[in-house]
Amino acid sequence: MAEKKQLMAEFPPVSTQKWKEVITADLKGADYEKKLVWKTLEGFAVEPFYRAEDLAGLKHIGGKAGEFPYVNGAKMRNDWFVRQTIKVDCPKEANKQALDVLMRGVDSIGFVVGDKEFSKADLDVLLNGIELKAVEVAFSGCGVKNVATLFIENYAAEGVRATFDIDPLKKATKKGGYCKGCGESCNCFNKLVELIKAKGESKIRIVGVGGVLFNAAGANAVQELAFSLAMGHEYLAALIGMGLSVDQAACSMKFTMAISSNYFMEIAKFRAARMLWANIVKQYNPQTSCASKMRVHTVTSEWNMTVYDPYVNMLRGTTEAMSAAIAGVDSIEVLPFDHCFESPTEFSTRIARNAQLLLKEESHLDQVVDPSAGSYYIETLTAKIAEAAWELFKKVEDKGGYCASLQEGFIQDIIKATSDARDKSIATRRETLLGTNQYPNFNEVADKAVTAQDVTRCTGQGTCGCGGTETAFKPLRTYRGAMEFEALRFKTDKAAKEPKAFMLTCGALAFARARAQFSCNFFACAGIRVQDNTYFNSVAQGAAAALEAKAEIVVVCAADDDYATLAVEAYNLLKGKAIVVVAGAPACRAELEAAGIKHFISVKDNVLETLKAYQTELGI
Repeated sequence: MAEKKQLMAEFPPVSTQKWKEVITADLKGADYEKKLVWKTLEGFAVEPFYRAEDLAGLKHIGGKAGEFPYVNGAKMRNDWFVRQTIKVDCPKEANKQALDVLMRGVDSIGFVVGDKEFSKADLDVLLNGIELKAVEVAFSGCGVKNVATLFIENYAAEGVRATFDIDPLKKATKKGGYCKGCGESCNCFNKLVELIKAKGESKIRIVGVGGVLFNAAGANAVQELAFSLAMGHEYLAALIGMGLSVDQAACSMKFTMAISSNYFMEIAKFRAARMLWANIVKQYNPQTSCASKMRVHTVTSEWNMTVYDPYVNMLRGTTEAMSAAIAGVDSIEVLPFDHCFESPTEFSTRIARNAQLLLKEESHLDQVVDPSAGSYYIETLTAKIAEAAWELFKKVEDKGGYCASLQEGFIQDIIKATSDARDKSIATRRETLLGTNQYPNFNEVADKAVTAQDVTRCTGQGTCGCGGTETAFKPLRTYRGAMEFEALRFKTDKAAKEPKAFMLTCGALAFARARAQFSCNFFACAGIRVQDNTYFNSVAQGAAAALEAKAEIVVVCAADDDYATLAVEAYNLLKGKAIVVVAGAPACRAELEAAGIKHFISVKDNVLETLKAYQTELGI
């Protein structure tokens, strides 16, 4: 009988130092920190590799799903609800839509009720035929308080799962003030206390914690988590102070957070969120495990959705949903790819729905609890996010809590600083929005029916749109990261004349082609039509072709060493007939400027501001 051998035992262990020595040698003198260590938006330094020794000292390691502090999951199974939201203009029509999508894989229906006078008869029609013990229903909108009262009076029963997004703090954050006549935020909670007492032991969640709003304003993962925790703690403390037990209050809350495209960071964010919330609630000595378990609904990020090249939103939504599923959230909604510029179509809602069904039925992500557990990278990220979010959470608490920090402007200022940095990163292409500031669809033109308002509108992730607030502090501005680029492109699309950028490729072929591709991408981001060309044997040939094409912009694409002669020749042939641009940042720039060339584009440019300047020069 052959002796069994452990294959890995035949290989000697390799130390981390040895790995770094080999990597350093491969870098051939390049700086390890600058070349390979990634600095995240949250301020973390992410190493190019991690090893088992990196887990040493991480206190959250070794837990199991369903065990405090729930970093590995609050449930013993990784099942989640697939949600689709329906706007209730007509209860009968909304019911018809709900019954239809429930037959197509959805098991969580979100109803947006805008009618504050919504009646019991309306609710009966809306819920007709829906088996409330088999699916989850979630209500939001201006009429949500009234619907919650009616639902508890008529439909609350054991096994019924319902969520009501009653979230006065989210509305105050968005609007810059509390409901008229309240004066102080805690007065808005009277209805919450009444409903929580009325629901009794049922599995109905009354209090929404709208952390999704922070992501929609451009916050990073740490800020979204920290401020969500602060908002949740504000509710918890206020409700306990109004006579509820910690179990009554905490078991009536559900967080709503966004999922952004930073795949591994998002997985770690939700794992850290469960751990931190469990430790916050623990300080109030709850009597049930329900109180310590964060229940979280996730929505794919609206911040990084685009109007131009919108089908890319399908890819974003799919990967975002995947990270949320791996992280073990309770419910997920993938926003339709056209969500940010039109009422979603049957096709777009079907695709959004099927993205989750693929993750369940074909990828089987619901079959494994916390598949990221033990990953050196994700466990390290979880610890880093938890530590940073906790420090920011404590700063909010030191200022008196969420409401006090909001009124002071502390939360708004921190998020504004981050969103400004992100805007600059997008403008300079340090952060990529595919199809917007990189690799745009050259042939795409805004539909004639599309307006400037369509391009620049942002729904604010479900925030109530009604009035009734008094401005008391700075509101939190929600927007999309692509909006400025898209407004720029839309302006070109609506211009009286279609401008054209012509690539004059000459000199060394390899450099000419690379710079032509860069320049095409550059100008197409502003909707300027580009005409690429493989190669011209002479500058004169290229200049003649540019004039024949009636191009307003001619980009000279060549090697740095060739520009001193070729760019000047092109400029002299085209001077006064087109804007001559040099692609790159050649060492001879001063010499070229002395010859009269004023326009250069390179990877170091602020693309957004540069393109705005070209629009102005073109008279757009």
